[in-house]
Amino acid sequence: MSPSSSLSSAEVVRADVLLVRDAEGCYRPALAEEVLQVARRVLSRRVRRGATMSSPQAVKDHLRLHLGVLEHEVFCVLFLDAQHRIIELRQMFRGTVSQTSVYPREVVKEALSLNAAAVVLAHNHPSGAAEPSRADEFLT
Repeated sequence: MSPSSSLSSAEVVRADVLLVRDAEGCYRPALAEEVLQVARRVLSRRVRRGATMSSPQAVKDHLRLHLGVLEHEVFCVLFLDAQHRIIELRQMFRGTVSQTSVYPREVVKEALSLNAAAVVLAHNHPSGAAEPSRADEFLT
């Protein structure tokens, strides 16, 4: 299989372990953190500053890269230009493990100062719960 091809679901199911080569050239099972580190590096190459957010999946990949590893809630804004290229991803507010406070006025001020033509508002749920809370619904 070439490095550019992707694994099918069946191949992934049969794979018992990912291996990495150590400094001595011996192979050993990869640690979960090593796998995540490589995945973050691959995703970050795809979504660098100036990258076009051309689809919901591109936005999701970019945000997951930055928000998926956090153990506390944050509210981030992805500032985009008129062609939906990334100007900046900024963590505007940091909260606790279950909530964060958001100040819309500050988001608008930042968007204007960066001359953003579009924004994507996002926050994480460290608990893994996909359902929005009442506070999430109220904010949006």
